[in-house]
Amino acid sequence: MWIPLAGLLVGVLLALVLRINVSFELARYSAVAILAALDSVLGAIRAELDGSYDNRIFISGFVVNALVAVLLTFVGDRLGLDLYLVALITFGLRIFQNVALIRRHFL
Repeated sequence: MWIPLAGLLVGVLLALVLRINVSFELARYSAVAILAALDSVLGAIRAELDGSYDNRIFISGFVVNALVAVLLTFVGDRLGLDLYLVALITFGLRIFQNVALIRRHFL
């Protein structure tokens, strides 16, 4: 459980210290990748609390979710559609579900 939280904390701290500016053209890609990563981290925390955490599943889910979200955004850009909204809605719902399950575990 501590590895995903530590990774999330290190990532946030690096982002604050390095102050990397993302161009407008890449903002959608960054947004879906960040949401995919956050979904994977919260899913890993929930799995650890349930006693079913597997590092291989976490790493593969982290990478595959981010790649699929970015690919969906890329295809949507090429087609002139806002397909990135599909990823944002899906990951947003999963994030809220994972947070609710984590909260219930502690209550």
